Amino acid sequence: MMQKKRLIIAMTGATGAIYGVRMLQVLREQEEWETHFVISSAGVVNLKYEMDMKRSEIAELADVTHGINDIAASIASGGFKTEGMIVAPCSMKTLAAVAHGFGDNLISRAADVVLKERRRLVLMPRETPLNLIHIRNMAVVAEAGGIVFPPMPAFYSKSDSMLAMVNETVGRVLDMFGVNVEGLYKPWEGM
Repeated sequence: MMQKKRLIIAMTGATGAIYGVRMLQVLREQEEWETHFVISSAGVVNLKYEMDMKRSEIAELADVTHGINDIAASIASGGFKTEGMIVAPCSMKTLAAVAHGFGDNLISRAADVVLKERRRLVLMPRETPLNLIHIRNMAVVAEAGGIVFPPMPAFYSKSDSMLAMVNETVGRVLDMFGVNVEGLYKPWEGM
């Protein structure tokens, strides 16, 4: 039996719950991928407000769901092999925790593990405008090897719907991990 590739998907209380939901939906259709999901308390509130979804509904999209305070979870250990982690959306609180190694919950602890093991970490911060603290925290994460990927639509694709814009961003992020994203977006190929 083939060992599935593992990817951690985390959601926090920043606006943009649709990104995390859509990633789990796409990965659910990929037989070779196993998702490990964790959501913060504020993420649950935002999920309900923006997507009218309950925690139990999004948990059904993941292969494994972990509690936010379960510091003994598999994803809290470097010995548990994953391809990396995506935090979508990423609040400024979580960004700060990751930037400064403050592993006070499973999201920031798992992100810390991903960085220390030199695996791929993608944070999708949702805040505007940015203050200097936000910018410096993003720089710290990037210097530590993380990727800061604010979900910004690419207008050259001439998307005609919100879902198309979300799919493009989700496709670009998942493509970084080698996930088959065919049909989600069309990469820029020049004029």
